[in-house]
Amino acid sequence: MRQKSNIRILNKKARFEYIILDRYTAGIQLFGTEIKSIREGKASLVDSYCAIEHGEVYAKQMHIAEYRFGSYANHDAKRDRKLLLQRKEIRKLEKAVKDTGKTLIPLELFINEKGLAKMEIALCQGKHTYDKRQSLREADDKREMAQLRKTANLR
Repeated sequence: MRQKSNIRILNKKARFEYIILDRYTAGIQLFGTEIKSIREGKASLVDSYCAIEHGEVYAKQMHIAEYRFGSYANHDAKRDRKLLLQRKEIRKLEKAVKDTGKTLIPLELFINEKGLAKMEIALCQGKHTYDKRQSLREADDKREMAQLRKTANLR
């Protein structure tokens, strides 16, 4: 039985920049040493996005660092990686992305119980500046409430 992996690579900026409408979990087609780098936590989803080309979904601009023990056969760090979704889900996403203002953004890269790399992607809509200010205000309010609860419990 495999041990539960604690590898969770998040795209924190995505939750701030976009309104999340729908979430999907997709497998990733990896080559060579990419899975070893992911298991070491050497990946980044910053500035990455997903695109649908010829009926297939690709993760673009996702960075997976070269494996440190790799040889001449090491992988390319910024190549496009194919995401594995069911055809029905791809068609649904393709229709939704054709609407203006909607995009596919990777939220999280993780290793599941079986040891396979999975990516959680989301259908998102961009936030306006005033929505971002509201998000910051809500986070500040939550932080203040937590501090008040702490001080009340200490007394």
